[in-house]
Amino acid sequence: MATLRTVLPVWALAAIAAAVPAPEPVPHPMITPAPERRALDPGSYINSVISNIGSGVSSYVASGVPQFFQDFPTGDAVESSLGINNDDLKATPTQVLNIPGYGNWTNDGWNVRVHGNVFKQPNISQDDVDDLANKFLIGTDIQDLPEDQQNQARNLTRSIFVVQQEDLNVTINFENDVSVEPDASGGVINAEGGAQTIQLPYKTTDQGDFDTFVVLANTTGPNGGHLIAGNATSSIQSLNMYANGTNTGNATAYLVPPEGLTIISDIDDILRITKIYDPKEGLLNSFARAFTPWENMPEIYANWSASIPDFHFHYLTTTPEQVTRNYMEFIYKTYPLGSFDTRPLNFSDVSATLSIRRFLLDKIFQTFPQRKFVLMGDTTNSDVMKAYPALAKDYPGQVQCIFLRNTSATDSTDLFPYDTSGFEGLDQKQYMFFIHANDLTNLDVVGGNCYNATIPQNVTFGYQGYGFGNSASSRAFGGSSATALIIAWFSLAVLLF
Repeated sequence: MATLRTVLPVWALAAIAAAVPAPEPVPHPMITPAPERRALDPGSYINSVISNIGSGVSSYVASGVPQFFQDFPTGDAVESSLGINNDDLKATPTQVLNIPGYGNWTNDGWNVRVHGNVFKQPNISQDDVDDLANKFLIGTDIQDLPEDQQNQARNLTRSIFVVQQEDLNVTINFENDVSVEPDASGGVINAEGGAQTIQLPYKTTDQGDFDTFVVLANTTGPNGGHLIAGNATSSIQSLNMYANGTNTGNATAYLVPPEGLTIISDIDDILRITKIYDPKEGLLNSFARAFTPWENMPEIYANWSASIPDFHFHYLTTTPEQVTRNYMEFIYKTYPLGSFDTRPLNFSDVSATLSIRRFLLDKIFQTFPQRKFVLMGDTTNSDVMKAYPALAKDYPGQVQCIFLRNTSATDSTDLFPYDTSGFEGLDQKQYMFFIHANDLTNLDVVGGNCYNATIPQNVTFGYQGYGFGNSASSRAFGGSSATALIIAWFSLAVLLF
């Protein structure tokens, strides 16, 4: 496996290791706050990071989420920062972020997950939006960007500074009007029945979230058709979902049969170019630049969609809800139709607070206990590196393939080591670390032969790259993931300043 480029000399790493005692093992950490962005000189910044093990290094970075996509203000904090109150919002229309969901077949019929967020978007002057946008940009002023990038940065900033609406009823209209292209969406078909209106059983949380399953009645469709029972079809049926009272809450529900193949795909640095490991580039790629596919991944996914019968596509990102509309628009313009998961603002479940990605992965695995899964991600995301092989062991027979892009092999700015220890004991044909998108061609995904033998793996089970793995420097650092992050943050600080 290609390794990360070494930027700091070994003596520098050893010096840091000697100065930093290895932390005691702890359970999976709760999400920690992002380090405060202050005007510090390089030395004091680096010292502050090193001296704050466990608190100065944000676990969001370890979760593969851009550091700048954290700790957004919500609710009262937005009103306070903008100098507005509830009276100012009364005339502002209520909007809904409705996230495409999946449905499973039960003894009661089709059971559909409906989730999203209800909010109001304050009227903010362009000057104020520009001031807010500049807070997210490193070394760049919004006025210095091209016009199209200025517009995207402003739109995204407005989507961040919204006021969530709590304790509201949400009503969803299900309709038979999905536009499906043959062989373009894993064999998805438009449901021939099931149109109905359902008020969700629970009101929105204090952060405006809603997330629940509802059972669909098998109503007659416009041509006398009905929903096909999940145990009588392998096809994925689709219904559009419209939130009452707004023209913003549109999404699609995918009724997925009990058996078949589902791909769960991460997005950043695998389906699009993000570079979350390079803060300045990551900011521009996420806030200002148009989303751009990584290599020819759209072609790879299109080929899978056309060649694998009834392939269910599920996209999972732990990016916060406020910025996921851009993600969804990009996915549905570029990749096959499918359900979607994002990080909700309100964590009502303790396990979700501890590890939202694993919580969402467990939810879909447990919803479809007879389906097999293809897992797609990249090595910069330690949550993925931990969760994917663990799922193969925790749900025997359900993980068909694990594909991980080795970002450090093609991008010298990726300085994060990654831990492959979870893959020890897995059959090599079940997983592959790949370098380019074309490495994924000509694989027998349906048959479970997921390894392209022309792509050398050279995996030692431990930390890879940056002197980690079974090397002396790895032993010097005790194999500690927290220490590994400190070194990576040290390196990023050097690059930043």
